[in-house]
Amino acid sequence: MNERYPHRINIAIDGPAGAGKSTVARLVASTLRYVYVDTGAMYRAVTYVAIARGIRPNDEEGLASLATGLDISLLPGEEGQIVLADGDDVTGQIRTREVTASVSLVSANAGVRSRMSELQRLMAAAKGVVMDGRDIGTHVLPDAELKVFLTASPRERATRRFLELGDKPGVTLDQLEEEIALRDRMDSERDIAPLRQAPDALLIDSTGRSIAEIVDEIVSLGLAAAQTVGAREN
Repeated sequence: MNERYPHRINIAIDGPAGAGKSTVARLVASTLRYVYVDTGAMYRAVTYVAIARGIRPNDEEGLASLATGLDISLLPGEEGQIVLADGDDVTGQIRTREVTASVSLVSANAGVRSRMSELQRLMAAAKGVVMDGRDIGTHVLPDAELKVFLTASPRERATRRFLELGDKPGVTLDQLEEEIALRDRMDSERDIAPLRQAPDALLIDSTGRSIAEIVDEIVSLGLAAAQTVGAREN
């Protein structure tokens, strides 16, 4: 428990690919001195290891078996969160386009989701966690004291990804927008834990807004929710 923010809650931030969830969640956690859990990175780590071991994205049994025996850790680093898979640093490898193209299929696997959800709930058990993903408020942490559904227009999300790729992106902006639209559809239509806004989640559209604005808004909401929890405890 920290002295500035004594009442700890869990904050769930859901939304589609490229909405800024990871950046916003990390900054909110830093401001509140909470633990940041990037669930997308966990699914990407499973996807990367599956590709490296020759396990196809549609191999349900192979993926489930892999996830069950895979040790994934999220550690703080000077330049952001470090992702370890069986002790190996895979932080850079999980952000390739090859991983991005397969992660929706891998994350739709029942065995993979079950194991990752189990690990994520353990991380949040002590409270004081900011967790982002696609089913945190609806499935992983349905009792989170604050739930946010963060979105942005497909074009804006594609533009952000395009800029992240640097001077030689190897893909056009239109192609990225098509890929994002496809991933939105796959995430929303999957049978297991689909992308949905929780009924009690606050919708925040980040289109045309700065990261700082969004972070300030969610921090204020988090402090208000924590005060409510504190009043009940007292």
